Amino acid sequence: MLYFSISIWLAFFSCSDRAEEVVDTETEEVFTGEVIESEQQKFGVEKITEDLDNPWGLAFLPDGRILVTERAGSIRIIKDGKLSDERISGVPKVFAQGQGGLLDIQLHPDYANNGWIYLTYSKPGTGGAGTTLARTKLNGNAFVEFQELFSAQPFSNSGAHFGSRIAFDGNGYVFISSGERGTMQNSQTLQNHLGKILRLHEDGRVPTDNPFVNTANAKPEIWSYGHRNPQGLIYDKENKLLINHEHGPRGGDEINIVQKGKNYGWPVITYGINYDGSPITSITSKEGMEQPIWYYVPSIAPCGMVKVTSDKYPGWKNNLLIGALVLQHISRVEVKDGKYVKHEKLLQDFARFRALAQSPDGYIYAVTESPGTLIRLVPVK
Repeated sequence: MLYFSISIWLAFFSCSDRAEEVVDTETEEVFTGEVIESEQQKFGVEKITEDLDNPWGLAFLPDGRILVTERAGSIRIIKDGKLSDERISGVPKVFAQGQGGLLDIQLHPDYANNGWIYLTYSKPGTGGAGTTLARTKLNGNAFVEFQELFSAQPFSNSGAHFGSRIAFDGNGYVFISSGERGTMQNSQTLQNHLGKILRLHEDGRVPTDNPFVNTANAKPEIWSYGHRNPQGLIYDKENKLLINHEHGPRGGDEINIVQKGKNYGWPVITYGINYDGSPITSITSKEGMEQPIWYYVPSIAPCGMVKVTSDKYPGWKNNLLIGALVLQHISRVEVKDGKYVKHEKLLQDFARFRALAQSPDGYIYAVTESPGTLIRLVPVK
């Protein structure tokens, strides 16, 4: 593996950080990089590759390979700790404009038995493109048995706000996030899929107990609405909570507990303002609209999220780790009983963090933009 040199790390971190040789007692792995002392956990950073092109999502195969989506439409393979020259074939054509492209990737919770890999991407078509969910299987380095399950309607020529994260609840349902495509009013109507969290059976069928299946003219896939651009979505199995985060405009990024049929307010209520400094609305709360459990002012531009369940990071266990694009750090968020407690900035000014994930062996990985880098956070005792 490659490690950041001490000279590089000193450019990022204060003199309180120190270099150590650390042995993981469980794996006898030796870490010789710079040790970072956060509030609750010491850790180091192992750089695996910095040769990715706009990475967006990552998933871990049982054979130890890591799949990383690149927004332009490629899926790269990390094998034996190195970026392979090989790519996955059979990837669908994508609308790689603006924020669109090949986006999230997740293995089905029972992948070992069914082999399904789920993807979201901006599918090109009449009217522009739409956030699309598909599933496929892997034969060698090729996708086979490809099935398109859902496309958010209507398609739009806008290159903005695709959302596009995937979360499974382990009970046969899959949730996906869909942005409002840069048109605020989309979020408040039930007649489209834009600015929504959507819930499907894992084969793409619409559940009969979704909240708006019997509402005239409403899209039956809708689980919640009033969202802007949700680029973080996880299901907390321990607490049975669906959690999202979404971009505000200038200020007002939100973390929400997402509940069935609820309205999360955009753009009627927000803690943000327009990019030119003008107000979007004069109110931050309204009856019938949900409040976030936390919001960021100024915006961090959140993207990607993982809940730490691994025993490898005792100081972070049950915390949320959220990537920040604009403010270039990882936001460690403590939540208890569904309520925000505190947050801490990790790796400030390191890079634009796009996605985070926990590997099957319990380590936290992250991908960043410019350069496109895959890193592993190594816990230090």
